[in-house]
Amino acid sequence: MRNVYTVAQVNSYIKGMFSEDYMLRSIYVRGEVSNCKYHSSGHIYFTLKDSKGVIACVMFAGNRDGLSFRLEEGQQVVVGGAVDVYERDGKYQLYAKQITLDGVGFLYEKFERLKRELEEMGMFAPEYKQPIPRYIRTLGVVTAPTGAAVRDIINIAKRRNPYVQIILYPALVQGEQAPASIVNGIRALERIGVDVMIVGRGGGSIEDLWAFNEEIVAQAVFDCSVPVISAVGHETDTTIIDFVADLRAPTPSAAAELAVYDYQLFTDRLKVCESTLQHHMEKRIRLEKARLENHRLRLKYLSPANTLQQKRMYCVDLEGRLSGLMEKILTESRYRLSLSAERLKGLSPLEKLSRGYAYVENEAGGAANDIKNIPVGSRLRIYVKNGIIHAETTGVTEVDYGA
Repeated sequence: MRNVYTVAQVNSYIKGMFSEDYMLRSIYVRGEVSNCKYHSSGHIYFTLKDSKGVIACVMFAGNRDGLSFRLEEGQQVVVGGAVDVYERDGKYQLYAKQITLDGVGFLYEKFERLKRELEEMGMFAPEYKQPIPRYIRTLGVVTAPTGAAVRDIINIAKRRNPYVQIILYPALVQGEQAPASIVNGIRALERIGVDVMIVGRGGGSIEDLWAFNEEIVAQAVFDCSVPVISAVGHETDTTIIDFVADLRAPTPSAAAELAVYDYQLFTDRLKVCESTLQHHMEKRIRLEKARLENHRLRLKYLSPANTLQQKRMYCVDLEGRLSGLMEKILTESRYRLSLSAERLKGLSPLEKLSRGYAYVENEAGGAANDIKNIPVGSRLRIYVKNGIIHAETTGVTEVDYGA
C-alpha cells in the first residue's frame, strides 16, 4: 500500500531539506529590486529579479539595521541572508539580513559609512571651521593642471583681482594615485603659506570624484592650517571633503568668487567710504566751527573787557536817565519858579510903585502908614519907582476910606 502524506508534512519535509543545506543558510544574491513594500509592522517585502528569474524576499523589522538606505524600485542590490520555506504557503523565499547597493550603490554606501564615521569623530563640527579671509594676496589651487576647472579658477580670480598671486599644485584628481597626490598638494601649499586654498576638480561620475571621498584626503583638509574651500564637480555633486572643508563651493568657478574679493567692488566701496568720510568730516568741521563760534561769543560776553563795556553802557544809560530826570526836574523847577516869580511880581512893592503908588517911611525907617504917628514937621522918605523923595510934613488930613 502506498504512503500518503499531508500537505503540512510535505512542506515540513521540504523546509527541513532547505534548513540542512549549508549554502542556503548563508547566501548572497545579486538582483534588481521589484515590488518593494514597507509594511506598517516594519517588515519589508520585495522581489529580487534578473533577466532569467525572480525570488521573493522579506526583511523583518528586527534586521533593519542591516539596511543603511531606503530600498526602492529598480535598485541593483546584493542581499545577504538565508533561503527558507514558509510552511503555510509552501513557498520558499529569501530572508534578508543585510542589503547593500551593488556597483555605484556600493560606493554610495561606502561614502555614507565614512561620512558617519568622520562626523562621529567631529571633523564636520562648525567650531573647527576657519573663516575665509576677505582680502588675500596668494591663492593656492590643488587640481589638475589642465581642464575647465583650473581655467575657470584662474580666469575668474584674475578678473576679480589682477593683483592676486595664484599658486597651482598640479595634482592627480582621478585614479589610484590621486588621493596621495591631492594630500601632497595640500601640504605643499600649506608650507608655502598661501592665504587660502581651493581643492577640487571638474564634474564627473561618482567613480571619477572618488579621490575626494578618501579618508586621507579628508584628514589632510581637516589638519590644514590654511582655510580650505572645496570645489568638486557640479553643484549637485557632494564629496566627503565638502563636509570637512572650511567652506564648500558648488563649482570651481564659485570657489574662485568666494576666495577672491572683487577689486572693482573694493575700489567702488572705497570711493563710497571716501565720500562718506568727506561728508562726515565736513559736517563735523561745520559743527565744530559752530561750537567754536558759540564759545567765542560766550567768551566775549563773559570777558572782563565785555563786562566793563556793559558796565560803561549801563553807566551811560544811567547818566542819560539821570540827565533826563535832572532836566525834567529843572524844567519843572523853572516852571514853578516862574509861577512864583509872577506871583511875587504881583506882590512886589516895586511893581506897585511902577503903577503910581509910593512907599512912605519916617525918619526911624518905619512905615508911615498912620497920620497919628506922623506929626507936623516930621521928615519923611517917599519911595517911588525910580528914586526917593525927601519931604517934610506940613500938615495932615484924616480921611475915612471905608476901611
